[in-house]
Amino acid sequence: MSVFASPWFYWAVGIAIGLPVGLIILTEWQQALRRKGSSLARPVTLLRNWVLPIGAIALLMVQVGEIPAEATPTKLIGTLLAFVVLVLLLSGVNATLFQNAPQGTWRRRVPAIFVDVARLVLIAIGLAFVFSNIWGADIQGLFTALGVTSIVIGLMLQNSVGQVISGLLVLFEQPFEIGDWLETPTARGAVVEVNWRSVHLETADGLQITPNSVLAESSFTNLSRPQGKHRLRMTSVFTIDDRPDQVCEMLSRVAADLPQRDPNSTPYAIPLGGLEYRTSIRLRTAADYSVARSTFLRWIWYASRRDGLHLDEAEDILPLPEELADAVQQVIAPTLQLTPDGQAALMEHCRLERYGAGELVLRAGEVPERMTFIVSGQVQLTVTDGTGADLPVGMVTEGSFVGQNTLTRQPVTGCARAVDELTVVHVNRAYIERLVDENPLLLEDFGRIIEDRRAAALQLLATKTR
Repeated sequence: MSVFASPWFYWAVGIAIGLPVGLIILTEWQQALRRKGSSLARPVTLLRNWVLPIGAIALLMVQVGEIPAEATPTKLIGTLLAFVVLVLLLSGVNATLFQNAPQGTWRRRVPAIFVDVARLVLIAIGLAFVFSNIWGADIQGLFTALGVTSIVIGLMLQNSVGQVISGLLVLFEQPFEIGDWLETPTARGAVVEVNWRSVHLETADGLQITPNSVLAESSFTNLSRPQGKHRLRMTSVFTIDDRPDQVCEMLSRVAADLPQRDPNSTPYAIPLGGLEYRTSIRLRTAADYSVARSTFLRWIWYASRRDGLHLDEAEDILPLPEELADAVQQVIAPTLQLTPDGQAALMEHCRLERYGAGELVLRAGEVPERMTFIVSGQVQLTVTDGTGADLPVGMVTEGSFVGQNTLTRQPVTGCARAVDELTVVHVNRAYIERLVDENPLLLEDFGRIIEDRRAAALQLLATKTR
């Protein structure tokens, strides 16, 4: 009989040509899906690496090798092919329905453990039917035995199974996500892991493991929902001699400068009666709570003393005259070219104050009413670009000054913020104006510094916008 007249010849040629071509096409498709980050890349990989080669082997055995379907090798390759096709179908359904599900839909809320369990159950059922049809196995008795065993195990472990089911229901509802901040009866922290048994919270004291069944049976607070609604509420105590409006103005001013504050909200402070005041600050996220709280407590310590208030009923710690005199002699006198008599006259027109790390000394757009000389610490000069980000312009250290725009009465182009604890001496505008009137060279020096700092800020902004 001629080879070309044999039925197996065309099957052999078709497989010899079709398998390489199919592999090339599937490889290109696989690479394209991987570049796009598509969830369909995994099903295509299964199709390329397993289904297509095993299918080709099965056709070679049956059509070319003419091995009977009842033979053991044929049954083995048929079982393997049915298994990989079943896995391919389940993987494709999972990628289509669940992995690309839109936010807020029931498909997105289905926990991964549910999908995995359903996949295993369907694979087991599929294999049972495969063994029944290919190997002629009796699966009725197998299902009966599994059903009886499941009932016995369920009765023995009903409490444990009930806890697992409660946890899985919590996962299905999805009242929180990875990164959300939760406040439970035993812990407060960020969700870093969620599995079928427990929720892992990263707290200040370490990793808190909370069983899902505990969350299902008790109430807890998701501090991250709704977004932008989390508030920091701080209670402060002052003396009865402090004016309530002045206290509320100071607390609100400090709260408004917090970097963690929601920029679309305005903090406020109210008296609670007695000696207590409450400040309410809306934060960007719940994760900013601890940092915002500690920063606010530090800043109001310095701000209350600058304003002559008595936080926690403490007596004012005023700078000693000797401390102010030393600052004038060592820092201000060389810059302003003061004589001893001029130093003595300056004492009536200056004030020594302290700022905490991160506090604003000058705000952008503010017209300074005084000139500020750095006694100790450092000040970071920044400008704000079009996106709202702060760009560093330069650093002002001990012996230098800020607020020289008080002479020109023009708004400052950027901010001046304390890098660490800062001690400064503020000199009134009237006294500075009188000095520069008497010393034109001093006015030229200030004018040159003003222009240099302005030019540096404008150059930085121009560089960032390119």
